[in-house]
Amino acid sequence: MSEPITLTPAPPRPRHPSWIRVRAPIGENYTHLKGLVRGLALHTVCEEALCPNIGECWGAGTATIMILGDTCTRACRFCAVKTGNPRGIVDEQEPSRVAGAIAELNLNYVVVTSVDRDDLPDGGAGIFAETVRQIKAKSPKTRVEILTPDFRGKRPDVQTVVASKPDVFGQNIETVRRLTYVVRDRRAGYDQTMNVLRMVKEIDPTMKTKSSILVGMGETPDEVAETMRDLRAANVDLLAIGQYLQPTHLKRHVPLVEYVHPDQFAKYKEEGMKLGFKYVASGPLVRSSYKAWEAALVLDGE
Repeated sequence: MSEPITLTPAPPRPRHPSWIRVRAPIGENYTHLKGLVRGLALHTVCEEALCPNIGECWGAGTATIMILGDTCTRACRFCAVKTGNPRGIVDEQEPSRVAGAIAELNLNYVVVTSVDRDDLPDGGAGIFAETVRQIKAKSPKTRVEILTPDFRGKRPDVQTVVASKPDVFGQNIETVRRLTYVVRDRRAGYDQTMNVLRMVKEIDPTMKTKSSILVGMGETPDEVAETMRDLRAANVDLLAIGQYLQPTHLKRHVPLVEYVHPDQFAKYKEEGMKLGFKYVASGPLVRSSYKAWEAALVLDGE
């Protein structure tokens, strides 16, 4: 007689804490910006990545624009953006269209990001750089922050983007070293991201750099501290630390391990400032581009 099959229940999901509360997006500015984004056929990471701060940021007249399409060639397990093979398709008119849209939106600060485009020889660096240049030409008063893919660590491609003179160059480390290959696509890497950030400073020592860490995926505070030290060793200026929110309960997404308490976020911020970051945004709903304009104001006051 065969042994009975016993099923091990999945660990219980962490209970939703009181401090994770996202207000419904409302307000005149939000509605106006949403209408413009739709009318101009823009992709925003605010929507594609299910950002919890869309109401607050759009209400303040700030948005994060996603270029190079809406399909990523990588499949990081923390991310809600769809994955696939864009087969080398590029919209050569996108830089002009995006710059025109941003001028129409009349934004003081814009964050431009993109999906990974490993299907392109330059990883999309040329389109990225041209987008920055055209935004600055059409909206000279608009500050431009970029959040880039890693361009497979290729210095010429990083140099192409740095030469377009964004105000802030962002490249996210996402998680601690131990969890990198659990959380991120295998083509990404902890050291590769650190090298890109270091490369930016080597190419242009005056360029402000930024990175972000998601917590709640099983890392320890000591590992977060180690990651912060590594970022400072790469001369990163600005840091964002936020709570990982599992996009879906599908197997492809990393399970949420814990909701990190606001007190721990406060400790991370204190530790980051002691390490020498010029600005640290740390809190449950913080994302890499959350209140990016505040960091710019801090840099203005240097």
